[in-house]
Amino acid sequence: MIVDDEKEIADLVECYLDNENYFIQKFYDSKEAFKCIMNHPPDLAIMDVMMPGLDGYELCRRVRESFHFPVIMLTAKGEELDKITGLTLGADDYISKPFLPLELVARVKAQLRRYKRYNSTAPSQEDQVIMVSGLVLNAKTHECTLNERPLSLTPTEFKILWILCENHGAVVSAESLFRQIWEDEYFRKNNNTITVHIRHLREKMHDSFENPRYIKTVWGCGYKIES
Repeated sequence: MIVDDEKEIADLVECYLDNENYFIQKFYDSKEAFKCIMNHPPDLAIMDVMMPGLDGYELCRRVRESFHFPVIMLTAKGEELDKITGLTLGADDYISKPFLPLELVARVKAQLRRYKRYNSTAPSQEDQVIMVSGLVLNAKTHECTLNERPLSLTPTEFKILWILCENHGAVVSAESLFRQIWEDEYFRKNNNTITVHIRHLREKMHDSFENPRYIKTVWGCGYKIES
């Protein structure tokens, strides 16, 4: 799904994704897009931040109340706050305008590849559930609880937490998290996406930023969860 009130941009994105044989739903009106999502949720949504009425932030927030499909936000060039706000509200990725259409296509492919692989794989019974430090993650149902309290996580947040729990006790670098989640050449080491997702996870876990009990930062190395 493409949601952008700038017709030229929406049409351009549609053209490139159509060439990749994706089925496209395109909306210039975010409220109409939301109605469609509630009845027929897509596999992935590309949302512009700045839209009249229901903006991209609010649309993403509403989507995350019910759905876990990947969301890519289109932000104004250089507006770091836009990016951080979008990720905090549950977006999985962002790309700044003006953008290279082929880069956006690559981001879409990376998100769909991860999302479909995650939802279609059938791990063994013992690999479907991970339990570490009061956290219980179920890969089959995409459910996560912390001390029996449910956590509502986006696909990217769930994957980050799964990787950290899978490697509990060991440090996982931000670069390694990038590689395992997105597997995409456009993601660079200086991208702060992982940092924002970690921050959002801590907020949902009601964890301390200064002295976290769960996701711990090993400065200069990465992140870890200890048993």
